[in-house]
Amino acid sequence: MEGKTLYTVTIFSENTVGVLNQITTIFTRRQLNIETLSVSPSALAGIHKFTITVFAESDEAMKKLVRQIDKRIDVLKAYFNVDNELIHQELALYKLATDKIMEHGSIEYLIRKYNIRVLEVNNDCVVFLKAGHYAETQGLFNELAEKIGVLQFIRSGRIAITKSKVERLSDMLAQREEMKQEQLSHPK
Repeated sequence: MEGKTLYTVTIFSENTVGVLNQITTIFTRRQLNIETLSVSPSALAGIHKFTITVFAESDEAMKKLVRQIDKRIDVLKAYFNVDNELIHQELALYKLATDKIMEHGSIEYLIRKYNIRVLEVNNDCVVFLKAGHYAETQGLFNELAEKIGVLQFIRSGRIAITKSKVERLSDMLAQREEMKQEQLSHPK
């Protein structure tokens, strides 16, 4: 997307029904298309982490988006980052016909070149797993599609962690707890 930056939005919430719909509605209202979406439990018990990638024009647009998401009652906190602030990966699965791979030659060549894992081999198909950035998983798809033919292909959404020492939500929750303790010890 020319003139736009890929941002990764991280949202922490409790696992409640409808929170995903509330979040995606905010993106829709701001006319931002979600590129990838991944949701899983976080390192903090009872809290889920949404990882969403989106192209946007500016940091200012992302600040407005995050402020809007933060207003949702079920959301604990939302953040946005650019790629150099994160460690991120995607997973991709590739299903190919076994006979086509054998015609092509060595599976070992593909394994070494792309650092892939073989998940399944049977008479009908071979399934590869590739972890990497979008360009890597797409590059492997392009080569396999061109040289062998891909029966099925699926890529996960981005999974990402910040380069900071602890999860950002941990800091926010610790500050909130300190303020709460301070208020209890010095009532007005």
